[in-house]
Amino acid sequence: MARLLPLLLLAALGCAAKPGRRPAAGADGADAQRASARGCANLTLVLDNWKFAITSQLRNLLLSDHQTVLPDYGRIPALSGALDELYRDFRALKEQLGRLSDRFAHLEASVEQLSRARSAAAPPRRGGVLQSPRRVPGTPQ
Repeated sequence: MARLLPLLLLAALGCAAKPGRRPAAGADGADAQRASARGCANLTLVLDNWKFAITSQLRNLLLSDHQTVLPDYGRIPALSGALDELYRDFRALKEQLGRLSDRFAHLEASVEQLSRARSAAAPPRRGGVLQSPRRVPGTPQ
């Protein structure tokens, strides 16, 4: 596959680089534009065919024999160990997050109870501001 790809590339470039028919000096400019457009269309067709052939070969290789294309990560001990350690750390963080969530749930319930108790024991407010008790004239402060 690796040896075939450069050979195919050279063959396509050789076909695309063939000298086209040159218009005569008195020929119309439209003929020259049509010839170059035809050459571009041919090159585009060749490149599209190549793209299809390469992608289909890679797809077939990945489906049938992926070991030839992709490395075996199990053979790389440093990478394998690092992945195992990463998974362990992730699991440990997940467990710690669960424990912290439980603690905060208990704490949140306690805070709600305290806020309810304070709101029930607090004097009524007017306009959102806590009012101090009014002083009756003639009484000491």
